[in-house]
Amino acid sequence: MTKPVVLCTLPLHAAGLQMLEGVADVVVAPDTRAQTLYGLIGSADILLVRSQLPADLFDHPNHLIGVIRNGTGLDLIPVESATQHGIPVANVPGANVQTVAEYCVAGMLAMTRKLETMHRDLRERSWNEGRAHTEHTADLHGKTIGIIGLGDIGAKLAAICHLGFGMRVLAYQPRPKPKAEYVTTLALDDLLPQSDFVSINCPLTPETRHLLDARRIGLMKSSAILINAARGPIADEAALAEALRAHKIGGAVIDVFAQQPLPRDSAFLALDNVLLTPHAAGLTPESFAAMSTGAVKQMLQLFKNERPTHLVNPDVWERFIAKRRATRAV
Repeated sequence: MTKPVVLCTLPLHAAGLQMLEGVADVVVAPDTRAQTLYGLIGSADILLVRSQLPADLFDHPNHLIGVIRNGTGLDLIPVESATQHGIPVANVPGANVQTVAEYCVAGMLAMTRKLETMHRDLRERSWNEGRAHTEHTADLHGKTIGIIGLGDIGAKLAAICHLGFGMRVLAYQPRPKPKAEYVTTLALDDLLPQSDFVSINCPLTPETRHLLDARRIGLMKSSAILINAARGPIADEAALAEALRAHKIGGAVIDVFAQQPLPRDSAFLALDNVLLTPHAAGLTPESFAAMSTGAVKQMLQLFKNERPTHLVNPDVWERFIAKRRATRAV
C-alpha cells in the first residue's frame, strides 16, 4: 500500500522523522520558491510549514489532508484560503515558549552589559579598553520592561524578568486575559515612555503591522532597548533604523525582519547599536525537537481521521470528515 507523503518546506528534526519512519514518505522541498511549491504540492498528503507559503498555493491542484505549522506563527500560512479549500490547519503552540523568552533576556543582558563590545575591545585593543565599557552598563534589577503581547511567550518573559531579576513588568494586551499580579497592563502609548526595555511578543496581524511606527518609537526613552523576536513588520523598519541611527533610542535586539534573509544592504547592518540574529530566537535543539514531534503527532492524528489537537480552523472539520468518508466510500 502506498504510504502518504509529507512535504516539508524545510527539513524536519530527526525526532520527528523517527516518528514517521514506516508511516509516511518525507520529502523536503529543494527550495521555498513559489514555483517549486506549486510543482510539489500535488503529490503531498500533508504539508509541513517552516517558511512563507504563496498566498495562492492551495488554488493549485492538491489532495492535502492537512497543513501543519512546525511552530506557532500562522502568518506563514494562508489560513483563510486553506479553510475555503476544506484543508485543516494546525500549529504547535508552546513548544518554543521558554526558548524565545530566554532569547529576549539574553539580548537584554548582552546589550545592557556591553558583552559584545567588551569582548571585541579586549581581544583587539587591551584589557583596560574593554573594561572601560563598564561605565556604560547597568543592572536589569529595578528596571522596567514593557511587553507587547501577553501570550505564552510574553507571560513567560514577564515571570523571568520579575521573579528572576526583580524587574517591574508592564504589558500591552488589547484582548483581556488572565495575568500575574506583578504585571500591570497599560495602553501602548502609556507603556512606551515608562519602559527601559520594550519586547515585542505578539503575533503579526493586520492590526499589529507597523504597530510600532515612527510616532510610537518616538515615545520611547532615549536609553531604551527594543527587542523583536516576534515578526519584523510589527515595527516600521525604516522608522526604527532611523531612530537607531540618530540615537533616539538606546539600541535594539532584532531577530526577525520584513524581508528574510536580511538583505546585505539593510540599514540595520550599518548600525553599531544593534544586535542582529537570523530568526533564531526559537531555535535550539530542544525547541526544534519539541516543535517537530508536536507537529508529527498531529499528522498521525490526521492519518487516522482524528481531529488535530491544535486545529486552528475548526469550521473546516465537519466538511473535511464528510469528504474523507465520501472518498473512502468510492
